[in-house]
Amino acid sequence: MQIHVPDPDYTGSERARAHFRLAVKIAFGLVGLLWFIYLTNSALGQDPEPFGIHPRQWIGLPGIVFAPLVHGGFEHLIANSLPLLVLVTVMLVVYPLSALRVVPAVYLGTGIAVWLFARDSVHFGASGLVYGLASYVSVAGLLRRDRRAVAASLVVWFMYGSLVWGVLPAQPGVSWETHLAAALIGVAFAIALRRLDVPPRKRYAWEGEADEGSSEDASSRPHASPGEPDRL
Repeated sequence: MQIHVPDPDYTGSERARAHFRLAVKIAFGLVGLLWFIYLTNSALGQDPEPFGIHPRQWIGLPGIVFAPLVHGGFEHLIANSLPLLVLVTVMLVVYPLSALRVVPAVYLGTGIAVWLFARDSVHFGASGLVYGLASYVSVAGLLRRDRRAVAASLVVWFMYGSLVWGVLPAQPGVSWETHLAAALIGVAFAIALRRLDVPPRKRYAWEGEADEGSSEDASSRPHASPGEPDRL
């Protein structure tokens, strides 16, 4: 399989650099919001459980929106912060149009699936976003012939490949249902949106000569006159 190299005029432009800086700011803004909520809750002595998802209970429906924003402890928050910084930045830089669809789908879709199908417990934390974005980036890199997508996929596999064990019901106190639902949503969207966010590829000089040659050959061929049948 040939891996396409993105056009340097596209990836190295001032617009692309400005887009990268914006993506980093958004990623830090999201993580900063999680830290602000955690520190505020800690200062007020607020238990995060009322904001979590309580499966199949009406009281747990608001958790679909609020559960990813609250964490049960400092270690929980730390575990999600760095992956979110990396994954949100990658999504916004490499897949800007897909991100507008994938992030809301993972955020809300995971919560809905957990509310419908998860075991009776309280589920909260941003790990669903981590698993959804990680699965999207990983699978999208396998489906596309784009060097940036492949590189992003390899980086995610190298840094967070061990996350795959989190979709199994092995660790007590860990919402593996959230991880599994988010990962499946990420995979589904990676397949569905595989033709979106394809950057213009670099074209080499010999490709231009080949195109010109094929055009000259086409123009030098005799054409059938109107009304004459094509000859095979």
